[in-house]
Amino acid sequence: MRKEYKHFETAAVHAGYDTKKHVGSLSTPIYQTSTFTFDTAEQGEARFAGTEEGYIYSRLGNPTVQALEEKVAVLEGAEDCAAFASGMGAVSAVLIELSKANDHILCSLGVYGCTFDLLVLLKDKYAIDYDFSPMESEEQIRNSIRPETTCIFVETPINPTMRVIDLEMVSRVAKEYGIPVVVDNTFPSPYLQSPLALGCDVALHSATKYIGGHGDVVAGLVAGKKSFITNLKKNSLKDIGSIMSPFDAWLLLRGLKTLPVRMDRHSENAIKINEQLLKHPQVGQVYFPWNKDNAGHEAAIKQMKQPGGVISFELKEGGKREAQAFLNKLQLIKIAVSLGDVETLISHPASMTHAVIPEKDRLSMGVTDQLIRLSVGLESWEDIWADIEQALEG
Repeated sequence: MRKEYKHFETAAVHAGYDTKKHVGSLSTPIYQTSTFTFDTAEQGEARFAGTEEGYIYSRLGNPTVQALEEKVAVLEGAEDCAAFASGMGAVSAVLIELSKANDHILCSLGVYGCTFDLLVLLKDKYAIDYDFSPMESEEQIRNSIRPETTCIFVETPINPTMRVIDLEMVSRVAKEYGIPVVVDNTFPSPYLQSPLALGCDVALHSATKYIGGHGDVVAGLVAGKKSFITNLKKNSLKDIGSIMSPFDAWLLLRGLKTLPVRMDRHSENAIKINEQLLKHPQVGQVYFPWNKDNAGHEAAIKQMKQPGGVISFELKEGGKREAQAFLNKLQLIKIAVSLGDVETLISHPASMTHAVIPEKDRLSMGVTDQLIRLSVGLESWEDIWADIEQALEG
């Protein structure tokens, strides 16, 4: 029976693990093994038949990975969770599970570049079509749903434009048609946003980002109903094999213990940097969930605990060359395409994470040549801003 925790911070530390089941070890042990032995041949038969619970082979289940899955399920308010080798492993598993040939996937207007590539692959090879919608109103969503729509896929906040989608509104419309809603919850993490509590069906993460938090692991997570996760594990983990290693699971378990503390600091720092960017004469538009002119601001205030640590902004003048020149002048901040690390990272989405998206589609999503994405880290915000300021004025 799952233990209930009143507060997220306590669950982040204690959920999914009982020291008494692991010889009193305070830290979750790393079960670095490929296979598990049986006491008898009959026990092996029973476990393969599913009549006896227990471990068989780490592709089918591992105690360290299971501890992570149980913790994330608690944090997302889900019945179960499945761990994958990468965020794209999680995305591809979910979309494959929810669609078949000639189906249709409706997406928010803006997705991660590799998610876009996956949608193109599914269409080219399996005739699974897709469309993008701003999802600004119920009518807009209804007009985009087809008889063959089997999944609504939402990023919110959207990478990298920071547009926020009203998840309660999307889930309300989806329920009219019996369509599951999948939310990429990577940017806010379970601490700042709870898609399942807002009526959505599946929450997934690139755990590489805030959940890991230290830039030392690549991983993905999917949380949802028990029946859905069971099928996901059977089809995508057992047969396709995008499994997480025990050591990566341990790194994520370690990261989760400090997730609330880190997200508080990420958000606090981002609020300060956002204030400075808004005032700087060389900065044009600033995209941040807490800004009143940000697309979906009201939804952000309603469904997010804090704004998170990602800010996107445009230089007032110039395009790709000027944006790249600005990045090259930075000294403290690192140029890298990930986010959610303790270090502040910066990237140029149009030529990096979203370069695979055709220019017409990219621009329709709001990813311009002058757009810059900043993942605000845990350093002193004054030091972060000093580096940005000298690069803007240097």
